[in-house]
Amino acid sequence: MHRLCTFLLTALCLVAASASHAQPYPSRPVTIVVPYPAGGPTDTLARILAERMKQDLGQPLVVENVSGAGGSIGVGRVATAAADGYTVGIGHVQTHVLNAATMHLSYDVVNDFAPVSLVADTPIWIISRKDLPANDLAGFIAWLKASDGKANHGTVGVGGPTDIAGLLFQKATGTKFQTVPYRGGAPLLTDLLAGHIDFAFGQAATYLGQVRAGQLKAFAVLSPKRWWAAPEVPTLDELGVPNIHATFWHGIWVPKGTPPEAIAKLHAAIVAALADPAVQQRFRDVGQEVWPKEEQNAAALAARQKAEMARWAPIITEAGIKVQ
Repeated sequence: MHRLCTFLLTALCLVAASASHAQPYPSRPVTIVVPYPAGGPTDTLARILAERMKQDLGQPLVVENVSGAGGSIGVGRVATAAADGYTVGIGHVQTHVLNAATMHLSYDVVNDFAPVSLVADTPIWIISRKDLPANDLAGFIAWLKASDGKANHGTVGVGGPTDIAGLLFQKATGTKFQTVPYRGGAPLLTDLLAGHIDFAFGQAATYLGQVRAGQLKAFAVLSPKRWWAAPEVPTLDELGVPNIHATFWHGIWVPKGTPPEAIAKLHAAIVAALADPAVQQRFRDVGQEVWPKEEQNAAALAARQKAEMARWAPIITEAGIKVQ
């Protein structure tokens, strides 16, 4: 009798395990890890996507904010998560390119992740507190020189694209200013609006609403052509400071080893979300532009990451940037 009970119990466990494995993906909520605080541009994108992706996945997507260390803590959370499709990470050029060149990371930004898709893109621009005594780039540069290195700018993490843009700008214009690091774009924006810092090289999407409302000034955009969301703001190239170009492109990754069928379903839900006119409008309302459909795939994201690593590595080495 004891052997029979043992046999039946074992058989029931095997049946239960088999049934569990046979459940279609996803059978429970999926977590999207945002490596920055709530309220910033990366968080906003994640929440818009999560809301729409639920329709295709049939399960809620829960946004988890894990901020700090230039986004590296949140990305590390994804790197060590179970590769089962239930943990997804959203990141960008800083978290999955620049941090690898400036930090001692516990993970590999390429080999510990599987790319899923490019999502959105927004440029970097120079914005300041509204009472800064300059109304154009020439006046801003003159003010910086008169400040004799005492002016300060906010940046999301040392060694990120906004920090590097600031270094390149100083070199190109012969100016000097201090750097104040922040955990994310939301707290930086709060201090900029309050006048606690003077200016920032920031994701344009973060500050668009405040610039439109006259709460902040925008002096120039760091892209080859003017930004569609604020065409009145000139490029640095137009104003005589050429070749300082930087954007914040966002992508979606999962832990390496995630089942292909789970990645395929996540990718299909992302593509469906990005094709939704309502999602596209919500992205544009916050200054984000959806990548063309032919770029919404793993290969395009991997290629973008590789190209950006090749581009920024020599710049970082020359600047001597290293975050301890």
